[in-house]
Amino acid sequence: MISPRATTEYREDPARPVRLACVRNIGIMAHIDAGKTTLSERILFYTGVSHRLGEVHEGTATLDWMAQEQERGITITSAATTCTWDGHRVNLIDTPGHVDFTAEVERSLRVLDGAVAVFCAVGGVQSQSETVWRQARKYRVPLVAFVNKMDRTGADFGRVVEQIRERLGATPVPILIPVGREERFAGVIDVIGQEAILYADGEDGFEFQRVPIPEERRAEAARAREHLVACLAETDEAILEKYLGDVPVDNDTLHAALRRATIDCDVVPVACGSAFKNKAVQPLLDAVVRYLPSPLDIWDIKGVDPETEQPLTRHVGDRQPFSALAFKVVTDPFVGRLAYFRVYSGVATQGMEFYNPRTRRRERLGRLVQMHANRRENRDRVFSGDIAAVVGARDLTTGDTLCDCQAPIRLEALTFPDPVISMAIEARSSGERDKLFHAIDLMTQEDPTFKVRTDPETGQTIISGMGELHLDIIRDRILREHSVDALVGRPQVSYRGRLRRAADADMRFVRQTGGHGQYGHVVIHVEPQPRNHGVTVENRIVGGRVPKEYFPAIERGIREAAATGGLAGYPLIDLHVEILDGSHHPVDSSELAFKVAGSMALKKAAADAGVTLMEPVMKVEVTTPDDFLGDVIGDLSSRRGHVNEVDSRSEAVTVMASVPLAEIFGYATALRSLSKGRASFAAEVSHFEDVPQSVQAEIVAKGR
Repeated sequence: MISPRATTEYREDPARPVRLACVRNIGIMAHIDAGKTTLSERILFYTGVSHRLGEVHEGTATLDWMAQEQERGITITSAATTCTWDGHRVNLIDTPGHVDFTAEVERSLRVLDGAVAVFCAVGGVQSQSETVWRQARKYRVPLVAFVNKMDRTGADFGRVVEQIRERLGATPVPILIPVGREERFAGVIDVIGQEAILYADGEDGFEFQRVPIPEERRAEAARAREHLVACLAETDEAILEKYLGDVPVDNDTLHAALRRATIDCDVVPVACGSAFKNKAVQPLLDAVVRYLPSPLDIWDIKGVDPETEQPLTRHVGDRQPFSALAFKVVTDPFVGRLAYFRVYSGVATQGMEFYNPRTRRRERLGRLVQMHANRRENRDRVFSGDIAAVVGARDLTTGDTLCDCQAPIRLEALTFPDPVISMAIEARSSGERDKLFHAIDLMTQEDPTFKVRTDPETGQTIISGMGELHLDIIRDRILREHSVDALVGRPQVSYRGRLRRAADADMRFVRQTGGHGQYGHVVIHVEPQPRNHGVTVENRIVGGRVPKEYFPAIERGIREAAATGGLAGYPLIDLHVEILDGSHHPVDSSELAFKVAGSMALKKAAADAGVTLMEPVMKVEVTTPDDFLGDVIGDLSSRRGHVNEVDSRSEAVTVMASVPLAEIFGYATALRSLSKGRASFAAEVSHFEDVPQSVQAEIVAKGR
């Protein structure tokens, strides 16, 4: 909600190049292949940042600068840039659409004030569309929707708007409706202004005409405006009075009310166009600066005191104490380590001292740069509301707060999903082993969803990520950027263990050697918990039978055992552990002894309770011509899949199904073979389910 104090208490630094009210921090987000990067390239073109149209399919897109992005035609890493439109500074982040790189969307949305959600006019609301929408709502990021590819065969603007309402639970309000469809798409109608904006075919989109609405479309345009007024009447009392009194509402009042409702996430303005055909991108930019919030509209910046953990609030402004959030860390081949950050309050200056609550250390800001994809522009100062990067920040990681040393605050950090797929990796020669570990270390610093561990039994290095493509890109980057040719094993599913019932365990750890021995005694009770509960530990020992200084050691032992104590070494999840009793020895007891006792107690309790393996289940969306529908459904069923919905469209059929991750390795190749290359699919992690007993027996046997 817009704070009234934003107009009374705010003071700007006179050195600001653009007033804060004219700053927009936005992201472009969507399902893969909906046209995000093409739209971003058109925005750069029409705002004068680039002087040629970059194309994804030609590998010339400015924002797809990585070699892997250019070769595969997909966005892998979020790219930041800055442009100007109608006197407004627009800091833009183009995010990936593939589910394997959803962490890039997550950390971008954490620092953005608004976003443009792009939908394919043919595909509509697709699986990853729902995921990024949930992420935006998690951080209460206001959205403008853009229905792209209106020139494509099968494009249906009305159906996409209805899907936004039904599948995303939003209140879509069309502000631009199409003139023509498919190959006859010629432009859009401005619903509020009640005029048509028409483009010529085959042009670069700079020239367009504002003309009266064609006679045959006036009734439809009038109904769209009436619908917009009705939606806004539900959120604005002034408009409600005029609506009930049948009094016309002027355009300025509608624009102001729509802006307030958008910022409050009550409605979603919906525009449409064709980025590839250079149509209706400028009206979308008008909507971005008109309806999405400036940093000034997000007045309260919430955090906690790093020492007391009490809630704290900062306010936007250059004269406020400095606070910023590091949301991304990358390794640049030319300047080294780069940390992207968003300044929420105060001003960042090169060489200034700041405090990092995570490390509890004071550090200095090095060279400041404004990023344009992979190009850098030096900055002496970064003002409140801006996004920039600092060179050489060795101790900064994703989610760190940078704040004033005299007024410390810790801003809300980011959370990321756990990896669901793993594979072994090793260097081809012992001489490259250190180079491989160095490369992996840099990758883990950059990517919070990329994990690495060493298998204690085999000694293998195991890397984990969000999908096959994710790990394939990691391996490719290790080869290209670090010149290490690594060998990888077959992907393995990251299973989880769940207790079948409650159990107790009474465990003593006793070792007698020369001198002091080791003694730890713990009694625990464990119970399975509902999904997403996590692992919780509660101490219920009374009477001092176990000294308080040993409680943290017992909990560490329990949590370490939970991380590897399930069937075949997979972690246990969703359980509650109560420490009921125990005893100690005045001489032989130690933290190590109680840690081992806690670990042994949990493993014994888990063995008595019984453990069921759980596997990640993917939400799979297959789009196929009708001719191959039977074969596709039959193949999904053979993979232990369950078909949830079949949606017939004009030129294709979409099958929504749930399929275990273990069964869709290599599915892309199989689907191409089934459909003669005409079908496509997308998949994302949905939830964990119990593994069938027959399959579980095979997994446990392999684990041994």
